[in-house]
Amino acid sequence: MADLFDDLPPGFVHRPLWPEGTQRAALAAVRAVVAAAPFFSPVMPRTGRPFSVRMTNCGPLGWVSDRTGYRYQATHPVTGTPWPAIPAVILDVWEAVSGYPHPPEACLVNYYEADARMGLHQDADEAAADAPVVSLSLGDDCRFRLGGTVRGGPTRAFRLASGDLVVLGGASRLAYHGVDRIYPGTSPLLRDWLPGGGRINLTLRRVTKP
Repeated sequence: MADLFDDLPPGFVHRPLWPEGTQRAALAAVRAVVAAAPFFSPVMPRTGRPFSVRMTNCGPLGWVSDRTGYRYQATHPVTGTPWPAIPAVILDVWEAVSGYPHPPEACLVNYYEADARMGLHQDADEAAADAPVVSLSLGDDCRFRLGGTVRGGPTRAFRLASGDLVVLGGASRLAYHGVDRIYPGTSPLLRDWLPGGGRINLTLRRVTKP
């Protein structure tokens, strides 16, 4: 579907990546991450309004949001323990597609239930702005919305399925993006673990400059 986005800045990639067997291996690794670092509910700065997604992290740093703001930190905000390591099956994707000579420091694990959404936003909290953002989908399909680098500009939406890869790099690194909706029941992948299924999104980021 990348041909639909020829008018966007270079560096944007969307393609199927993981076959079913690898998706299941990745999910097993994610389950181990969540066992060590349980999902928590981030809230918006100032208002304290909870996100509709629950999340956790793995890697040396994890992204959190609370009333004091957005930030990366080395420990889980609820348990106070360090984040678990990024699983090898996920690191392999970064090494294969990022084109970046240094490893990611954070892997956000966002869990979307049937009614969860993510508004349009930029990933702009990282000092290593030259590193791409690599995103991987597991579970139910979603409608992913992508815009340009200016808020309020035109956007386009397309469907992401389980195993799909998205990369925001180069001139598209700061493109606005979000998730409009989840399509419940489109994948059985999560049902043995999470009641009602849903979607897991894994987002790999380099945070600090090497």
